[in-house]
Amino acid sequence: MLRDIRRWGPPLLLISPSLILVGIFVYGLIAINTYTSMTDMHTAAQTTGKAPVSFVGLQNYWDLLASDSFQHSLKNLALYTIVFLSGALVFGFMWAWLLDRPVRYEGVFRSIYLFPMAVSFIASGVVWRWLLNSNVDDKATGLNRLFQIVGVGFLQNGWWNNVNVGITAIAIPAIWQLAGYIMALFLAGFRGIPQELREAARVDGASEFQLYRMVIFPQLTPILLSAVIVIGHMSLKVFDLIMSISKPANYQTKVPAIDMFVFKSQYDYANSAAVGVILLVIVAVLIVPYLVHVARSGRR
Repeated sequence: MLRDIRRWGPPLLLISPSLILVGIFVYGLIAINTYTSMTDMHTAAQTTGKAPVSFVGLQNYWDLLASDSFQHSLKNLALYTIVFLSGALVFGFMWAWLLDRPVRYEGVFRSIYLFPMAVSFIASGVVWRWLLNSNVDDKATGLNRLFQIVGVGFLQNGWWNNVNVGITAIAIPAIWQLAGYIMALFLAGFRGIPQELREAARVDGASEFQLYRMVIFPQLTPILLSAVIVIGHMSLKVFDLIMSISKPANYQTKVPAIDMFVFKSQYDYANSAAVGVILLVIVAVLIVPYLVHVARSGRR
């Protein structure tokens, strides 16, 4: 017993401050948020303690999920995630594939592709708000004006003002900003594949298509999985980019994170907390399988 204390005591003592802080400010606050989501705290009087608060269980969740407005937010979130994830992966992989081949001024191209990542979503959103302006014809600005100038005016559209698919326009600046990060991941994966492995496949008679399909792509599977987790996680929590491009409570582009902000501004803490828990569950569904996969791979 004393030997075990001497062995494990100092390491536990060393990490105990972090464990305590994480326990309080992460798991403790998650527990408080979950409890709040199961109360009827919907008014300013209840949040300040001037009116009683009752426990209602899962009623807030049922009301939210049955609401057409929140269903629209979930649909927008799904559309945004699909477009953002697909676009960032496709463009990031293409740029990495092109840079993997011997090209002049590779460092310049890498810097250009990675530069958008250094800009905050708020700063880029201000610029993209002008580029994605919905005015057409004589009042057109931004991309709609560019379409006019080059003679493809039929491409003019309302961008994020479209009530059904407006959220997909918000994915365009997100793809522009994060595709360079995906490029860096895939480029590192390409450069990590030994040249001898490629030469051996060519000596065995593999064509370029077979080389990529049978040798290179399988080696990039962990990179792809990591990219999907990172980008998917970011897309599910999107907030600042939407807030900087469209109006804060714009119905066309609202997602659960926007709903959570709006509920809180209305002192509806119960529904705001419920939205937060729903987002936590969605993120957990994405992240937990990845963590399990990593843990199992580490034991092999």
